[in-house]
Amino acid sequence: MAIVIQPELESRLRARAEAEGVTIQAYVERFARDDEAAEEELEALAFEGLNSGQSIEGSESYWDDKRRRIVDRYRNTGAR
Repeated sequence: MAIVIQPELESRLRARAEAEGVTIQAYVERFARDDEAAEEELEALAFEGLNSGQSIEGSESYWDDKRRRIVDRYRNTGAR
């Protein structure tokens, strides 16, 4: 398969591939496999979260309370 990419991007990809001692094709293939693996992991984590316990309703009051607790925690840590 042939693809056309902008010369600037090709230069960056080629430089990274050469730095790792692989061809640009191998670098892009690994990038695509890693992207697919990350997508599969994200999907697995989403399903794990869905099956992790009792569901809650994300109502306006829920988010207001969550926001308040985050602001309180931020203020109590002295972070600026």
